Amino acid sequence: MPISYDGPPPASAAWREGDHPGWRQFTDLPSLTLEAGGALPAVRVAYETFGTARRDELGRITNAVLILHALTADAHVSGPEGPGQITAGWWDDLVGPGLAVDTNEWFVVCPNVLGGCQGTTGPSSLAPDGKPWGSRWPRITIRDQVEVEIRLTEALGIDRWVAVAGGSMGGMRALEWAIMAPEKVGASVVLAVGAAATSDEIGLYAAQILAVRSDSCYRDGDYYHAQPGNGPHQGLGLARRMAHLSYRSETELELRFGRSPQGSEDPLRGGRYAIESYLDHHAEKLVRRFDAGTYVSLTEAMNTHDVGRSRGGVAAALGSITVPVVVGGIDSDRLYPIRLQQEMAALIPTSEPAHVIGSPYGHDGFLIESAEVGGLLGRALELGSADSATQIVLDDNADR
Repeated sequence: MPISYDGPPPASAAWREGDHPGWRQFTDLPSLTLEAGGALPAVRVAYETFGTARRDELGRITNAVLILHALTADAHVSGPEGPGQITAGWWDDLVGPGLAVDTNEWFVVCPNVLGGCQGTTGPSSLAPDGKPWGSRWPRITIRDQVEVEIRLTEALGIDRWVAVAGGSMGGMRALEWAIMAPEKVGASVVLAVGAAATSDEIGLYAAQILAVRSDSCYRDGDYYHAQPGNGPHQGLGLARRMAHLSYRSETELELRFGRSPQGSEDPLRGGRYAIESYLDHHAEKLVRRFDAGTYVSLTEAMNTHDVGRSRGGVAAALGSITVPVVVGGIDSDRLYPIRLQQEMAALIPTSEPAHVIGSPYGHDGFLIESAEVGGLLGRALELGSADSATQIVLDDNADR
C-alpha cells in the first residue's frame, strides 16, 4: 500500500513484528560482537530475492548478485509497492527481467542493513526483554553491517557473489566487502562515495543527528510508545531537509525553483518559496516511511566509514584489494565530490579509472541515471563472471 498522508505522522514508520511481511524473507543469526564494543545477542536479517539461483554440478550457486541499499532505502530494490511495502523499488529501472541486472539471468539478493527499520534488527526492534531497543541500541559501524551481510551469505549457502554493488552508504559496504571478504566477491561496484568520510560529510551528518536528538519527542530514542503526532517527526523532518539539499545539485535546484513562490503564497507575507515546499514534501514523506532511531544509527555509522582504520591508512587498505572494482561518481555530486572517486580508483590496483557520470541531479544521480549506472553494473557482472569462472577452475583443481 502507498504512503498514507492522512492524519498525523506515526511515532515510527518502522516495520514491526506482526506487520504484513510483503516480499521479505528472514534469517536469524547468532550473537554479533561489535567493532566499537559490546554485542548484540542475536540479529534478524530481512532480505528480498529476485530471479532464480542457478547451481553447477557441485551444487554451488553461480549467478548470485548482492545489492546494498543506501541510508533510507530498504531490501525492496525492485518491484511495486504493496502490502507491507509502502514504496516501490529504489532501483526499479535497473533490476528486473531484461534490465541491466537481468533477473532472468541473475539471482539477486538485497538485505535490509543492520540498524535498519524494515525488518532487520535495529533500534525499533524488540530487545530480549520484549521492549524496543531504543536508547539501549549500541553504536554500530559500516564494518559491523558488512559482517552481518557476510554471515547472511553463509546462511544462504552462497560461496561467492558474482558482483556486490551499492551506492552512497551501499557503496561504503561494497568497498568494505572487497577488503573484508575478497574470496566471496567476483567484483565490486562502488558508486557515489569515498574511501573514508570527509570532515565536510561528518559535519553535515552530525548536524542532522543533532536535529533529530534535539526534538523533545525523541526522548533519547525511547519514543516507540508515543501516539501518532507525538514522535520525533519534527527533528527527523529537519534532518531530511538538510540531507536532501546535499543530495541534489545547486544548478538543478536553481533551474527548477529559483526564487519562485509556492503557488499563490507570498514569501514577503509569511508564504513559502517553492524550494521550501519541495523540502517540506520530502520531509513529510520520510517521516511516514522511516524511523528516527534508525536515521541516527545509520548516519553515525556513515561517519565511522574509513577503510584505512586499523589497516595502515587508506592508501594501504585500498592497495590491498585484489578483486576487480568498478568505481563511479556523479560530476555534480556535492556530498561525495567526484575527486573522491577518482582518488579512490587511483589507489585500487584492480580498478579502472573512475567512471564519471554526467548528471544535473547531484548525489541522487546514482539512483536516477539508469543508463549510465546500468553500464557500470554490466561491466562488473562481466568482470565478476570471468573471475568466478577462473575461481571455479582453481577450486576444481584443488579438489583433485
